[in-house]
Amino acid sequence: MKTEELIRALAADGTQPVTPIGRTLWRALAAGALLSTALFFLILHPRFDIARAILTLRFDFKLMVAACLALASAIVLHHVARPASIARHRWLLYVAPVFLAGGVFVELATTPGASWSERLIGHNAVHCLSLLPLLSLPSLACLFFALRRAAPLRPPLAGATAGLASGGVGAILYALTCPDDSPLFVATWYTIAIGVVATASTFGGGRWLRW
Repeated sequence: MKTEELIRALAADGTQPVTPIGRTLWRALAAGALLSTALFFLILHPRFDIARAILTLRFDFKLMVAACLALASAIVLHHVARPASIARHRWLLYVAPVFLAGGVFVELATTPGASWSERLIGHNAVHCLSLLPLLSLPSLACLFFALRRAAPLRPPLAGATAGLASGGVGAILYALTCPDDSPLFVATWYTIAIGVVATASTFGGGRWLRW
């Protein structure tokens, strides 16, 4: 290609509208959340007492923790997806864990010690460890697809953050069917399940998001 032709080609590329990566990621998360919701209704259903549960503090608490994680991770992902990573928003990732730790502290302080083990083990630990990551997969796939158009400075970090965001989506959906509302249960089994998603996506980010 001649120099003049190259200049014209570059100039033509510069006239094409560019969608900001932040907008692309939010759209990907929304699409992934819709697909995860469709998967939820395909294989699961809301708990039979959902109308009563939604009026209880413990049920609302676990939904708020999951929502905080998903939202905070999505905000941080907006920044770590860029070539020049900005660190000032990463404190948001501590909001959900601190919130959850406060709930655990209140439960331990207000319930008899003899019931702690039962509350921690719950009734659906195995389901939580399998279904929560499964419900996270559509959101994670959409975020990875969008991140392929970005240029993260640290691909494993971008992958981990996408895993946390999709894990938060999966946790919101799984919470709708899970009858275990104890903060002890949520802090143990939801955390492990989301950790599995984040760990897998960290390795996936290192492999598929490099540029």
